[in-house]
Amino acid sequence: MDMKRSYYEDVRFFSSGVVVFWFALLMAVLAVFPFLCKNYYVYVANYIAINVIVVVGLNVLVGYTGLISLGHAGFFAIGAFGTLIFMTKLSLPFVLALPAAGLAAAFFGFLLGLPALRLEGPYLAIATLGFGLTVTQVIGKIELFGGRQGLHAPDLILFGQHLNTDRAFYYLVMTLAVALTVFAGNVVKSRVGRALIAIRDADTAASTIGVNLVSYKTLAFAFSAFYAGIAGGLYAFVLRFIEPEVFSLLMSIMFLAMVVVGGLGSITGSVVGAILLSWLDLQLRNILDVPLLGAWLESLSRSFFSITGVSNIQFIVFGTIMILIILFEPLGLYGIWIRTKKYWKTWPF
Repeated sequence: MDMKRSYYEDVRFFSSGVVVFWFALLMAVLAVFPFLCKNYYVYVANYIAINVIVVVGLNVLVGYTGLISLGHAGFFAIGAFGTLIFMTKLSLPFVLALPAAGLAAAFFGFLLGLPALRLEGPYLAIATLGFGLTVTQVIGKIELFGGRQGLHAPDLILFGQHLNTDRAFYYLVMTLAVALTVFAGNVVKSRVGRALIAIRDADTAASTIGVNLVSYKTLAFAFSAFYAGIAGGLYAFVLRFIEPEVFSLLMSIMFLAMVVVGGLGSITGSVVGAILLSWLDLQLRNILDVPLLGAWLESLSRSFFSITGVSNIQFIVFGTIMILIILFEPLGLYGIWIRTKKYWKTWPF
């Protein structure tokens, strides 16, 4: 019988030999991936890994703490612009500029977490939405951040190596994505994670038993913002050029959609949701190039809508997926995985 005798068993890095095997296999696949695939797919992998970092942090806030955020594009922008400013204006190396930008985003996350002590539900969503919109407007007005012209990323040199290609940048992004995901998974299993879950389920009861709501709610916002800031700094070097318009409300909605589709309160679900919707996001941008389907959509748009709307069709697909998930599987893709695993464990009974 698999019986747990201590809370420390919950935070073990490997819970069984099976987990060790699959983790080692995953690391091996990730290690050889750039040598087996074309450069475009390496770029896709970098894009997905960055979104995984954001969504894992956001799920700690939304799924585990129960606090909604529609302003994560703002933290993402702070991380991106902060990293470039620290490197170009203050001459900091990348290894210092990236965590410094993440801490700057965490500081703003802490400040945004203060209203969460009195706001919840749609009111908190509106507050975070206002923050996200304000950040992009302020950045666009300040000449230090390049104004509306944006900023170009400098050459990235890490330990004497130039990381100016997607293949060279891949190992840095993937290492950080794996490390931050594992760290978040252990955090939610710890005493801090149990406190966050208690706040999500019943904050009044949590406060009664000694959980400090001020500390943990602001900590959840700062933690989530730090992850978004780190991802934003990496994103700046994937694009090589950033401008305020990139970090729009739709980006925040997409991050939230990844959390919901993957599964609220699940680190594994965050990874799966980020992978699926990130891949769909890139593929649907060129949907007009798909034989037959592209021509049909173009004809439909010309007849009833506007042809310019086809470029945003990914958000229609994301919305449809979210509606289906909420209606038929509230636990998201992770819930489907649990049901599938349970079915095969009890098959054929």
